[in-house]
Amino acid sequence: MTAATWDIFVGALLILMAMSGSLLKTLPMSAAALYLLIGYMVGPSVLGWWQLQIHADARWVELICEATVLISLFAVGLRLQVRTSWNSWRLPVALATVAMVITIAVVMGVGLALQWSTASALLLAAILAPTDPVLASDVQVQHEKDNDELRFGLTAEGGLNDGTAFPMVLLALGLVGLHGLGTGGIRWIALDVVWAITGGLALGWSCGAAATRLMLYLQSQKQQAMGMESFLALGLIAVTYGIAVQAHVYGFLAVFVAGLSMRYVQREADAEARRQSDEKPQPDPSLVATARTANLMTREVLGFAKELEKFVELAAMLVIGCLLRPAMFTSRNLLLAAALLAVARPLSVYITTYWGRWAPSQRRLAAWFGIRGVGSVYYLAYAVTHGADSGGSDGIADAVLVAVSVSVFLHGISATPLMSLYRAAVRHRKQ
Repeated sequence: MTAATWDIFVGALLILMAMSGSLLKTLPMSAAALYLLIGYMVGPSVLGWWQLQIHADARWVELICEATVLISLFAVGLRLQVRTSWNSWRLPVALATVAMVITIAVVMGVGLALQWSTASALLLAAILAPTDPVLASDVQVQHEKDNDELRFGLTAEGGLNDGTAFPMVLLALGLVGLHGLGTGGIRWIALDVVWAITGGLALGWSCGAAATRLMLYLQSQKQQAMGMESFLALGLIAVTYGIAVQAHVYGFLAVFVAGLSMRYVQREADAEARRQSDEKPQPDPSLVATARTANLMTREVLGFAKELEKFVELAAMLVIGCLLRPAMFTSRNLLLAAALLAVARPLSVYITTYWGRWAPSQRRLAAWFGIRGVGSVYYLAYAVTHGADSGGSDGIADAVLVAVSVSVFLHGISATPLMSLYRAAVRHRKQ
């Protein structure tokens, strides 16, 4: 493939991405599914323009998926409504922890029944456990004022469980001697569970709040126009993730919480300005200016992050499509994908939300929308670069890629019509 042909191909993809909003209204699939199909077409299985293999190119796959998940998590955190009530977070936290553990147990059991070893079955289940924040745009909150409980729950779950899945991946790697667990698993519990999760939450909140308050201080108090506020997103993501890696805490979790923290600071500035307006005929001009600056800054940062999110989604799905091979779609791998989507996910959601405040229709939708995607491929590439399934003998990579591709197409086809019906039903109930 010549350089000119690549130029044409890349340019056509970018034009397609720009037109996807209107084009996909006429197609029965999501943008992610379309990009995945294009990736498959240009990969070794059809045109052969791009030769990519998960075991030979695991490091590149890991980097592309890592960047995609980080940008998506930050954007998700920034557009998620900040809720201070524990009742609002109880179900999302339960979905990201209890439901994920149930999913791992069910998928691991299926893996053992399909003749995977114990360590391989656990690794496979841990890789497939987290739902994906990148591909779930149709079922996520649309903006920070979106009060819908189902969309909030699914969005928060996707933001949290890309970090909470990491301990299980490390446990599986430890069982095959590729990660230190310590005597009786003490090191794993202390460092990989307690420290890495709590540290990631604390670090993300601190970084997001500190960066946002600094920008607000410089712009509203010192009248220093920063300019290029959009690139604050990239800087905050990079700094937060870099510190998280150095501190051995979960960077995915930290970046998600950093976005959430930025939104919280903006909301606090808004609330303080409103209180002043209600209490005084002439509120403090500096508070009004800070609130206005905070709103403008978060809007600019979120807009940039969302556009960047679309670009990296395109790149990641092309890569995943190129990794697919027809030989991967064996009866064993298809059976595992069916068990994940039709058994493990619904079972875990119904058990976790049974005593919650979701309506039956919300539980049904949550049970179906356990989208698997870029996050799972990242964990797969991470495991391969650390020596797991390096020769492909266990077939973990094939099983993961099949499950992801099946999820992308099934959920991509069903997300828009099902969520449209759900929104219509919600509007009808409010009338």
